[in-house]
Amino acid sequence: MISLGSASAAPGEADTGRLEVGEMRDGTPVGLPCAVVNGASDGKTLYLQAASDGDELNGVGVIQRLFPRLAPSELSGQIFVVGIVNFHAFQVAQHRNPIDDTKMNRAYPGDSNGTSSERIAAATFDVAREADLIVDLHQGSTSQMIDEVRVRCGRHHRLHGDCLSLAKTFGCGYVLDQKGPDGQLARAGPDEGVPTIDPELGGCVGWDEESIRKGVRGVENVLRGYGFLEGSVETERQTRAKGFDQYGSPAGGLVRFQKSLGERVSAGDAVFEVTDVFGSLKARVTADGPGVFWRSRRLPQVATGEYVCSVGTDVDSF
Repeated sequence: MISLGSASAAPGEADTGRLEVGEMRDGTPVGLPCAVVNGASDGKTLYLQAASDGDELNGVGVIQRLFPRLAPSELSGQIFVVGIVNFHAFQVAQHRNPIDDTKMNRAYPGDSNGTSSERIAAATFDVAREADLIVDLHQGSTSQMIDEVRVRCGRHHRLHGDCLSLAKTFGCGYVLDQKGPDGQLARAGPDEGVPTIDPELGGCVGWDEESIRKGVRGVENVLRGYGFLEGSVETERQTRAKGFDQYGSPAGGLVRFQKSLGERVSAGDAVFEVTDVFGSLKARVTADGPGVFWRSRRLPQVATGEYVCSVGTDVDSF
């Protein structure tokens, strides 16, 4: 028998429940939706979570579609799932936890006696750290971004190769291989000896079906590639960036992009233009160096100095 919160399952069974992580202001318990899938045969353990940033819903869509397809009788090993991590932010469709104004993916490994976000991080990390693999589903918030997988442990970490292999198995086509900031689950997991990836499934308001399909396929690739399910995975070469050049607007106005997501960029290429409301050109911004057009703002209106887009740099493939 395995359990997570109120969910428990014997071998060959699955169950859903709630993982209590505190109370709301009126004393109502806060329970994160969770699930366990206990395979009929022994094997590895996967920890899977979504919506640690409350406006990133594509990962929730992945779990919604994936969980009904998992047959415990055909599974070797165990899967622990937390479907919505940032409970408070999810309720109000915000990125950060409104209780403590914290980005949840900067709170790991957490503190069971700390702030709201730190307590939630601690409760979920207690489960994640016992797994053999961690997949933390994200997206580029509500901006526009390519589908990619992030390896955040740093290239000198002892588990860097394991995390990179996990990212390739997931197989979005693009990988950001750059050490992340303190507090990320994709940093804390490898520090505890667990290979961890942070798939970033595009970016949108609401759901993006294409990104969700890629996420479902990616998790199923991991399940097959690591022996949870029968079958093999034909891994493809991934385009890897090791950093970003970020571009802001030199003028206020309306942005007109000159590159599309995933398009190759050469030094000196026009990346975007800024016009006034009547269409007169105010500024043209060119690329500092080569790379891949990775991420762009969703809304066209910008103020001077406001973020516009990112180009992935130091690009290779593996």
